[in-house]
Amino acid sequence: MKYKAISGPVPYRFDLMLNFALVRFRSLMFCIICRHGLIGYGAMKGYTGILANGQAIHYVDKKRWLWILSVIYPLQPFIAIWLHSRSGAEAWFILPFLSNYLIAPVIDWLIGEDSNNPPEEVVMQLDQDHYYRRLTYIVMPLHFISLIGATWYATAQPLSWWAFLLLAAFTGIIAGLAINTGHELGHKNSRLEKLLAKIVLAVPAYGHFTLEHNRGHHKHVATHRDPASARMGESIYRFALREIPGAFKGGWAIEKERLTSRGKSIWHPNNQILQSYALTAALSLTMLLVFGWKVIPFLIIHNLFAYWQLTSANYIEHYGLLRNMGNDGKPERCKPHHSWNSNHIFSNLVLFHLERHSDHHTHPLRRYQSLRHFDALPRLPNGYFGMYVLAYLPWLWFRVMDKRLMALPHVAGDLDNVNIDPAAHPSLFLKWGRDQMTEPTYTDLPGI
Repeated sequence: MKYKAISGPVPYRFDLMLNFALVRFRSLMFCIICRHGLIGYGAMKGYTGILANGQAIHYVDKKRWLWILSVIYPLQPFIAIWLHSRSGAEAWFILPFLSNYLIAPVIDWLIGEDSNNPPEEVVMQLDQDHYYRRLTYIVMPLHFISLIGATWYATAQPLSWWAFLLLAAFTGIIAGLAINTGHELGHKNSRLEKLLAKIVLAVPAYGHFTLEHNRGHHKHVATHRDPASARMGESIYRFALREIPGAFKGGWAIEKERLTSRGKSIWHPNNQILQSYALTAALSLTMLLVFGWKVIPFLIIHNLFAYWQLTSANYIEHYGLLRNMGNDGKPERCKPHHSWNSNHIFSNLVLFHLERHSDHHTHPLRRYQSLRHFDALPRLPNGYFGMYVLAYLPWLWFRVMDKRLMALPHVAGDLDNVNIDPAAHPSLFLKWGRDQMTEPTYTDLPGI
């Protein structure tokens, strides 16, 4: 067997390693499929509940076996690596970007949406089905495999600078999905899942995420205080400069308060953030010693793009949405209309149903397979991957999303019902506020 890309024993070892990994993974998937009855619709597991009127209902999750897509999606870098090892063409490293930002949105558009909901009477049974949580357990080590395998290949091969950059960048984007896995695991009450969340967040060096997200974002979502809630008129690039450092500071402030209340130093070994960072340091140092100095630029690029992937999701999830202030000066309770949603099938299947975001904020402990669709809620015109592309072109994002935002029933064209970027409010007032002839108020902004 000949390899055009590389010479010496490396490609042979890589070919054996990749083939072995694929065989083992296929065997694992086959065992799961056979054990849980995923072959054929008729073999799928069903759930029976009793309605209030005494009538029995039977529910089958038709997407049960398709959730495996969330498990295999992080292995995408190996497709480009394998194609490059076979052909020597570095252009193959562009393929993952095309598949995510061009092909995936088209698939979402072609397949369409699924508004099917599990009946409330079977949600508890569905949540307790261990098959679904095992998928989140299986994907966790695959994130490490993706990072280590891509790092090894990038440092072992004589790649051009731009091929090295593309591989590091896309592996980082996949590490952004590790944050999504950590998001699903970190919301659960079991010690095992919280531990797995801490471990998987070591891949993108984002150990502060669970604390800030659970105790900061969910508390302040859709308010001016939340760094992870994008404001109307704020581009994703300006948002990133506020969101990334804001999440870091918020996570550390929450952990410092927790430890201080227990009489412990911020540097105490019980610091949940430091524990995840220690895993990151150990992983990075090991790869540096084994693979050499090229690991340093690879990890820098990798981590930055992982953060960017999370920022992209945060930007579109609550753009411009605002919780009204009550008479007590506190924001109203978070409601379903304070999140943007999408029922597009493909992107939901590879993101553990992240796009049913309203139900997630309403029931943070609810597992991904049980999240529900609500009618008359803020809805995105495409799945997350398509919306990312839109967000990267601010002029197009504003043109599409500002109209949708102002047309929402609870906004009713009133800028006072919108979370507005103060730097953009004069131009937004000229465009959207002329009918009211009153400028929006910012009484709850810091320092005003």
